[in-house]
Order: sequence, then C-alpha cells, then structure tokens
Amino acid sequence: MDDVLICARNSSALPKPRRGVNMLIYTVKPGDELVQLASDFQVSPEMIIAVNGLPNPFRLLTGQSLIIPTAEPEIPKTEASVNGYLYFLGENGVPIVRETAPFLTSVTPFSYIVKENGGLRTIDDEPIIAAALENQVTPVMCITNFSATVKGQNIANVVLNNEESIQNLLNNIIFTMKYKGYQGLNIDFEYVLPEDRENYNSFLALAADALHREGYFITTAVAPKTGPDQKGLLYEAIDYPVHGMLMDYVILMTYEWGYRFGPPQAISPLNQIKRVLDYAVTVIPREKLYFGFQIYARDWKLPHIQGREAETISCQAALERAVYYDAVIQYDELAESPYYRYQDEEGREHEVWFEDARSAQAKFNAVKEYGLEGISYWVLGYPFPQNWTLLYENFDIVSSITSTI
Repeated sequence: MDDVLICARNSSALPKPRRGVNMLIYTVKPGDELVQLASDFQVSPEMIIAVNGLPNPFRLLTGQSLIIPTAEPEIPKTEASVNGYLYFLGENGVPIVRETAPFLTSVTPFSYIVKENGGLRTIDDEPIIAAALENQVTPVMCITNFSATVKGQNIANVVLNNEESIQNLLNNIIFTMKYKGYQGLNIDFEYVLPEDRENYNSFLALAADALHREGYFITTAVAPKTGPDQKGLLYEAIDYPVHGMLMDYVILMTYEWGYRFGPPQAISPLNQIKRVLDYAVTVIPREKLYFGFQIYARDWKLPHIQGREAETISCQAALERAVYYDAVIQYDELAESPYYRYQDEEGREHEVWFEDARSAQAKFNAVKEYGLEGISYWVLGYPFPQNWTLLYENFDIVSSITSTI
C-alpha cells in the first residue's frame, strides 16, 4: 500500500444482499436498451439497475458489463474471509463501515505510523472500531513505516536495528490494541532495506510471539513477488516463507501495476497477479493467503508524461465519466480489465482503467481456483456496487477471524 490514496468519497448506496438469485454477466452491444434487455432476460429494469448500481441517467454504453439476475438454482458458495482497509477515519469512516459490514469479516483503519523510538502516531479510529464492533466486524490495527510523503526505509532501518525501539513498539502496539478494542494486528512495512531483511524477520517473530501470548492474531501485507530472488526495494527484504510460517494470515498487495505516476495500464492485471499467486502458494499455506483487490480507477492524460500523476477515482465515477463522454468501453482479455478513452472539453485525450463485473468475477474465480483464504480490499470508500453484488453471490463471508497458529 505504498501508494496512499486520498480522495473525496462520492456516495452510492450499496446493492442489498440477495440470496437465492444467480447472476450472469452480459456485455452491452450497440443498440441495446435497458428495457429491452430486461424483457429479454425476464427481469425488471429496476432489478438490473439495483444489482449494478447503475448511475442516473440509465444509459447503456457499448462494451459495458451488466450483472443480470437469473432464475436458475443458486450455485453453492465458497467460504471466504473479507478484509477492507479504510483510509477515511473518524466519523467520516463510520457510514462506510456500516454500508459494507454485511460483506466484511474485518476492517483495518489505515494506519498507525511507527516512530524511530518505537512510538506510534495515533489516528482517529475509535468511531470506526465502535461501528465495526456494533456490526459484528472484526477491527484490525495496522502499523506502517511510511506516509504519503516518506517511503519509510530509514524509519524501518532505525527501528529494526534497535532492541529498545522494538520493545517499545511491541509494548505500544499491545497497549493500543487493549485500550482501543482491536482484535488483531496488520504489519505493513514497505521499502525495507535489503540489508534489514533478517532483522525484519526477527521482528516478525517477536511480534507474533507477543501478540499470540495476548490472544491476538497477526497478519502482514506484502509486495507482490513472483520469485524468491526478485530485485527491488519493495521486494528483497520480504521473505515470503518466513511470513507464511510466522503469520496467521498474509495479504498479497496484488495491485498498483497501473501506478498513479506511471504510464496508463491495468491497475490489477490478472495475468500478472497469477504469476504472484503461482509463487506464493508454494511457500505460504493457501489457507493463510488473502488476495489483494483494488476497488478504485485511474484516469491518465495522454500523451503520458513520466511523473505526472493520474487522477484516482472510484469505479462508479469511472462509469459515470464514460457515460458523460459517451465512451466505448474496451476489455483487455489478458489483464482481465476494462478501459476506455475519451476527449475532454479542452481537447485533451484521456485513458481510464477501472474494474467492472467481468474483472471482479475473474478475480473471484482466481481466489477459488487457488483455494485462498479470502480477499482484502484496498480501499473502502470508493463506490463499486457491482463488486459487492458479485462478492455476495460468490462467497459465504466468514463471520470472524481466529489465529491459525
């Protein structure tokens, strides 16, 4: 989660969970109209609008994917744990927790930043924890070594090489968890220097022992590696086998190929994600692995200028923008990701990559194909109604998290 996202939340009511209804995914063809499609599939237009969260006006686009309820017998569901990171804190995060609670096992407010002496920069998380507990969702504390402006390798280096700082950090974590009511810990250390790999492993062992003694579970979030010797600051200090051995669960951050400062491309290309999964399942038990799923979109100006930031928006906003500019939606079959181009009022070309029903279902299929424990969303608060409809139709959401060790 090195790419910390800050944006205004646009509201969109989530579709209500519906039991006993199967779904098919239909790609809109030129000339298709909502009323006619509803008649063809023998469902009401209102049902199609509801399960897809279609924006008003209800105009269909060529290439758009729609979830269509069917009358077929319900397909048996797979159990899955579902975590959601939440960047909207304080009272701003409460309605998001309440809206998404039926689809979540846990929620993870993001995040407590570690100080060099082992202290923690606190966050306004108490309203979120209270809302989570009221809605039977497990609150998970998250610590990081970075911020929106600092990569964090120096903080990690200082802390991981100082026994006093490590002990202070562990004491502060446990105190905070007890005081706030957290039930588990997520460690998201990124940009750890390669020479600090063994010290990071040792810290994880100490943290796991301390948390388990107190009755808490512990997880890590890890960069998406495709092999043990992958080079780069994000990867070299992350020892998948050690995380798999020590942690109760491991969240694979399988997103950000389409980086906001990089060129336009799929943010979470499934062909690349499967390379990560192929390696991960050989060194981490499948029942410990969470599939990282980004639920936001990006809008790049063209031609791309290296270092120019793309706009981060919700998938719902991406669809609304496509409707506004009457874009034709394309689908990258290899990446399993939709995209489109449009020209704005000033004549500038844009390229937008987002998620839709097809790409969400492809990711859910991968979770089942690889036999993973569950899904972790980065980040709640970006409206994407189709995702929640399909999540509920694919999985029985596990109600609580327990230690696996």
